[in-house]
Amino acid sequence: MSEARGVPARSRFGATLRRDAWWVEILPVVALLGLFAIYATARAFEGRYFEWGPYVSPFYSPLIDRGHRWWPFSPALLILGGPLGFRATCYYYRKAYYRAFFLDPPACAVGEGRHGYRGETSFPFVLQNVHRFFLYVAIVFLGFLAYDAVRSFRFDGRFGVGLGSLVLTGNVVLLTLYTFSCHSLRHLAGGQVDCFSCSASGRARHRLWGWASALNERHGLFAWLSLVGVGLADLYVRALARGQIHDLRLL
Repeated sequence: MSEARGVPARSRFGATLRRDAWWVEILPVVALLGLFAIYATARAFEGRYFEWGPYVSPFYSPLIDRGHRWWPFSPALLILGGPLGFRATCYYYRKAYYRAFFLDPPACAVGEGRHGYRGETSFPFVLQNVHRFFLYVAIVFLGFLAYDAVRSFRFDGRFGVGLGSLVLTGNVVLLTLYTFSCHSLRHLAGGQVDCFSCSASGRARHRLWGWASALNERHGLFAWLSLVGVGLADLYVRALARGQIHDLRLL
């Protein structure tokens, strides 16, 4: 990289001509992703406190092993691979954690301290290319979570609204916005089409591509909001199941 672009050629790690505190921007990423990783790992192995009344924790949805009859470990370990795989291979998150945890690069126009770039062509980073397939898995999980959100409005066979109902519904909304603002979905909708008017269903595909593009502009925001939302939803159900708090009935 040349000096004209902000970094001396063949620079050492951290070398830069930038005068701002560039390292500040990676601190929130380290803090938020680090805390979520610790919390999610602890909850995945806990194997308890995942259901209260009509509420089901998103970390344990769908409830595929209520009695632990055939699976000796936490049921969350059978579930979290799909949603976490979608986030781990997400284009936005890859940029975030490459910079924050691998310092590759630490920031724009900041030296990486190494020479030669292989990108995501070598193992294990070549596995990032399966992101599109994790998108399909994530859409399936959205269906399960939407069912849980609808179920959360049924109390003893009757319609009701609790604070948990709103928490679980808000979680689904945020996860839907994050999933449907995905770069891969935008590409599938029409990113590979050179001429919409020349293709079958071109008008419908162009409209779908336009919606996906509008959502994609805020993909980073939806990524963080949905990450916080799913963590808070699980924390709320866990606190109810442990008897630490009481659900506020609104209706």
